[in-house]
Amino acid sequence: MPHALPRRAWLAALAALPGLLATTLAATPALAQPAPGGTVRLLVGYAAGGPVDSMARIFAPALAKELGANVIVDNKPGASGALAGDMTASAAPDGTTLWFAASPTVTIVPNIQKKIRFDAMRDLAPVAPLLSYANVLVVPQASPLRSLADLLALARAQPGKVFYGSAGVGASNHLSGELLAHQAGVQLVHVPYKGNAPAMNDVIGGQLQTMFDIVGGAQKYIAAGQVRALAVTSASRNALLPDVPTMREAGLPGYEVVGWMALYGPAKLPPALVERVADATRKVLATADFQARLAALGYTAWAGSGAELAAQASKERAMWATVTKGIEID
Repeated sequence: MPHALPRRAWLAALAALPGLLATTLAATPALAQPAPGGTVRLLVGYAAGGPVDSMARIFAPALAKELGANVIVDNKPGASGALAGDMTASAAPDGTTLWFAASPTVTIVPNIQKKIRFDAMRDLAPVAPLLSYANVLVVPQASPLRSLADLLALARAQPGKVFYGSAGVGASNHLSGELLAHQAGVQLVHVPYKGNAPAMNDVIGGQLQTMFDIVGGAQKYIAAGQVRALAVTSASRNALLPDVPTMREAGLPGYEVVGWMALYGPAKLPPALVERVADATRKVLATADFQARLAALGYTAWAGSGAELAAQASKERAMWATVTKGIEID
């Protein structure tokens, strides 16, 4: 029969119990968060109604089903999308706050916004990529320009008189135009707008000669005969616009701009949580329904790893650093 502990030993053991419990809990992997029935905030750095917000709202219920948690889209517009990233970087690493990021905020904005308060490479955990997308170069339907070669010929004949619109300084379509000018050796005049829609309206109306827009956003204007597509920015043709050549096919062999959307979490998000959310994301991307919704919007599913996401982001940030020299926003 075991010997009973002396009263003093029992008191000492009881006094140590809270510390032992705390140590044990701290050492337990955080597999229960976000808990089934709990809430995950999916931060979006843009206002409601735009392409990133719209995609986040399609993705959120599908992710919620896989996680067994409530997933709500929380719009935090500001600083070219960087406000949402900054909030994610400072959030508790418990899986209840994720950033639904668009690539320009990760790869372009750090090169041109000197006051950005976080570094996605250092302060965030790359969880999972979701999709990739291309831009398409368009001109007014009434324009005499029929090809990329026509546009470049006009730019060379009338330097400083070809105007292109964008969703704002640092946006993907702004930098698509900068890269075009850089690689073709022409001068194009950038006209920033507060969103793609007003810029597209001015292209349709003939106030602008051209602009780049996300394929999924521009396709309805192309189909309606309001604008003409000259080329897509991806390395291969887009399924929504199979008859439209790539920029490479149209005469710029080194040209490629592909944006993407992805999930990030706080830097100290435990690996078990990262993998749980990544696995749920891969399951969403594998469903026929979600793939069909992506295709209808001109997107391509990207079921890669967090490591692949980090590598792609690093590569693109370095590329844009050379294109964005001299461009700076507050």
